[in-house]
Amino acid sequence: MSVNWDKIDGLLPVVVQEYESGDVLMLAYMNKEAFELTQSSGLAHYYSRTKSQIWKKGQESGNFQIVKSISLDCDNDALLLKVEQIGNAACHTGAKSCFFNHLNLEKKDDLDLEKTIKYDILDHLYHVALDRKLNPSKDSYISKLYSKSPNSYLKKIAEESCELNLAIKDLQRFKLYSNLNLENFGDHRADEPKYDVIYEAADVIFHMIVALADYDIHPSAILDELKRREGISGIVEKNSRDK
Repeated sequence: MSVNWDKIDGLLPVVVQEYESGDVLMLAYMNKEAFELTQSSGLAHYYSRTKSQIWKKGQESGNFQIVKSISLDCDNDALLLKVEQIGNAACHTGAKSCFFNHLNLEKKDDLDLEKTIKYDILDHLYHVALDRKLNPSKDSYISKLYSKSPNSYLKKIAEESCELNLAIKDLQRFKLYSNLNLENFGDHRADEPKYDVIYEAADVIFHMIVALADYDIHPSAILDELKRREGISGIVEKNSRDK
């Protein structure tokens, strides 16, 4: 399992949980050296962003953390440490946990759970692409694309975009001439050229997500940009770019 060190400038956020109780004790960061020291010593080491140096938990306080397990999240860019906390305090304030400031939560009686927890296929494909990049598989088409130069998936985007254009052209001709019965339309489903447009558009989007994932750009960023443009005249938006 590979760690993605590039996403947050060589740092990993680390959630630290007490092994026995399950209590969340703290949030810290590791760089590659701190991660390797933690693995080799069995004691938690972190990286201080304010002091720009590695520190072993408990080195001054005596509140060491013996690491029981290390888990990597689905994006390979965050860690969960389960530890045996030596001493009663994980927090530098002397508290057991750093999370003792409780905020008020506004209750919502009309929360639509079905809409809230709907899993987005774009998000799913993005995480699959990330996994294939960080954990290559010889049987994976995406891993095969990543194993070559970026030109491999960029060529596919160009190729699939061309096929999408031709599918749209065929759909146009179908609407104009299908009643003449001079030719057949629909490469993937007979007499359904609209499906060809959908099929080729899906290929374009798929390879775009592969390209975006290679640079840790979530497809939601594209949707956010489209939302930002909502209500703005296309001419005004283009003129703003020209400036």
